[in-house]
Amino acid sequence: MLKKSIFLVTALLFGEPAFAAHPLITDDAGTQGKGHVQLEINSEFSRNRETEKGTGIRETGSEITAALSYGLSETIDLVVGLPLVWYKIEENGITVADESGIGDISLEMKWRMYESKDGNFSLALKPGLSLPSGNENKGLGSGKVSGGVVLIATKEGQLGAIHGNIGFTHNEYKLEEESDNTRKDIWHASLAAEINLAENLRGVANIGIETSDEPQAENHPAFLLGGLIYSLSDDLDVDL
Repeated sequence: MLKKSIFLVTALLFGEPAFAAHPLITDDAGTQGKGHVQLEINSEFSRNRETEKGTGIRETGSEITAALSYGLSETIDLVVGLPLVWYKIEENGITVADESGIGDISLEMKWRMYESKDGNFSLALKPGLSLPSGNENKGLGSGKVSGGVVLIATKEGQLGAIHGNIGFTHNEYKLEEESDNTRKDIWHASLAAEINLAENLRGVANIGIETSDEPQAENHPAFLLGGLIYSLSDDLDVDL
């Protein structure tokens, strides 16, 4: 029971690496520009309750990720993500696992491969790797290298922008039980919109779906979210 719960928390906390304009999950096709640097601090919280064979299981988890982007050229960015992970599992109100530490580091490269002459439409390709820096025995990582790629499209206009993503990730797991009971190939599709509400304020909305990591699942998880991004300066944004 405990091992299965740890695998579930791992699945909740570790999806494919993607560092969009937070709080969006869908990435945009923009790049930083040669020599420019961007640092993002993102947080994520998860909670799950289920009952199995008369045992009530409650999982809570959180992750804070620092993502550093560096412009290798005008059209290519290198992105490194370092996650710090916490999670707790309770069975019938009794804590059976309480772990924290570094998760799996992500390494990505975004290539803006096309941009229209007016600059309003662009396409990017972003391959990435997840490196096994987290302790898989504690549920903090997968224990093996995983990889994926995302195709990104962005259309900008006077009122805002629309972004679309189609992605594929192949996950590998070191622990045999986790490898045998988890779907390894995950597809993702999502669409996001940004609307300029004021000079420094944008409203955002995001919808998407991806393959369930449960091999026998007939329904696949979808998401819908909204939020605000406020620009304190040209170099600093905060979001909700």
